[in-house]
Amino acid sequence: MSQCVRVAEKAFDYRVPLIVVGAGAAGLVAALSAHEAGEEVIVLERDPLPRGSTALSAGLIPAAATRWQCAAGISDTPQLFASDILRKAHDEPDAMIVDHVARLAGPTIEWLADRHGLNFSVIEDFSYPGHSARRMHGLASRSGEELIDALRAAAEACEIPVICDAHVTTLFADDTNRVLGLAFARPDGTLEEIGCDRLILACNGYGGNRTLVAQHIPSLSEATYFGHAGNQGDALLWGQSLGAATRHLGGHQGHGSVAHPAGILISWATITEGGFQVNIRGERFSNEAMGYSEQAAEVLKQPDGLAWTVFDARIAAITRQFEDFRRAEVMGAVVTAESPAHLAARINLPEDRFVSTFGKVEACKRGEASDAFDRDFSGSQPLSAPLCAVRVTGALFHTQGGLVIDKSARVLNPDGFALPNLYAAGGAACGVSGNDASGYLSGNGLLTAVTLGRTAGATRARAISAEPPAGAGASIDSCKVAIQSGST
Repeated sequence: MSQCVRVAEKAFDYRVPLIVVGAGAAGLVAALSAHEAGEEVIVLERDPLPRGSTALSAGLIPAAATRWQCAAGISDTPQLFASDILRKAHDEPDAMIVDHVARLAGPTIEWLADRHGLNFSVIEDFSYPGHSARRMHGLASRSGEELIDALRAAAEACEIPVICDAHVTTLFADDTNRVLGLAFARPDGTLEEIGCDRLILACNGYGGNRTLVAQHIPSLSEATYFGHAGNQGDALLWGQSLGAATRHLGGHQGHGSVAHPAGILISWATITEGGFQVNIRGERFSNEAMGYSEQAAEVLKQPDGLAWTVFDARIAAITRQFEDFRRAEVMGAVVTAESPAHLAARINLPEDRFVSTFGKVEACKRGEASDAFDRDFSGSQPLSAPLCAVRVTGALFHTQGGLVIDKSARVLNPDGFALPNLYAAGGAACGVSGNDASGYLSGNGLLTAVTLGRTAGATRARAISAEPPAGAGASIDSCKVAIQSGST
């Protein structure tokens, strides 16, 4: 259980200038950024291998005015990007933070490409809900696993120590809320303590903590959690213990298209390109085009908490660029048929209702009818055989609320003053999605992970002294050896 222990002073066997807690995208980008700035850094990761929520995502980072967009003839600006974020989130986020991440996203992924060899490209063949331009960037497989592996390789190339199987349990802080160091547990139960000059919390949110989810996101309290089990709200609880302000704790990313029971994310391109969803009665139940995050709750309201995502072979070909979709096909999660009636029979839906629903959707696309859920089908291509369907459920992916930060990623107290040496990035920090699922714009999670990670890593605390305090203990070099050997 995470805790914060108050001490006037404390001697540590060794200390480091900077500790990053969490080796997901936010933590590894923060470490790379700090290393480039000349700051010695150690990353602590609770798992045997860095993965986190990043590995469970599609690995896509939205960014504006990039060279990849320019090469593809896509016109975009950070200002347009920021306006899209604010519009989707009902103007709830801090506009200065929104502007900061929208401006920094492009330079950050170009830095990752140029300095660390991450081979990004922009998705050109379909649009994500709420984005005024095609600005989703990813690696070749369009998977978070490839992204986290590439970031880990970059950290290894820079000889940044990433210490795995190190579960941080305790922060030590003085009465001024300055973090002095921390303790972490090894798998065998032994504890080790390290002092630090500053600390970056990059250990995501609280999606894996059922108690906190029930408190802040009751609509998804019983939902499948599709995020990382380690997201127990440690950063939130530590920050609150240190007097940090929190904001938008109801904000989160859900997803209304997780293959069931396979547990594989099905790209929302299946919807944006002209597909739709029905419940087990063969009936549509919402405007699917509003966004995949808010659709999670809509799917969970349906009988058995299930729906079928219906599309066709043309859309499947677009979606096949995602590794997750290819895996779903291999596992048999994608059902195909030659007609609506045939599809209804294959997925056990009432034929008359489903065929009627299918016909109404196609009539809307032809401009012959208005959609009962106010979805705009204009410009959507008709679905043609072979048709496809995947049985899906709604799930909670990660939380978006968290510790309030400034543009330097410093954690703030309720009066707006920065805590002495505490920083937050990614899911640990309050994001740019507002206070509910409908505010989540596609990619907001990795957007704040990489931009705030870049910011936190590059920002040195003003109060850090040039010399370590008395009793600081061993140097960072001996610290690396001690931690990696599992001894103190």
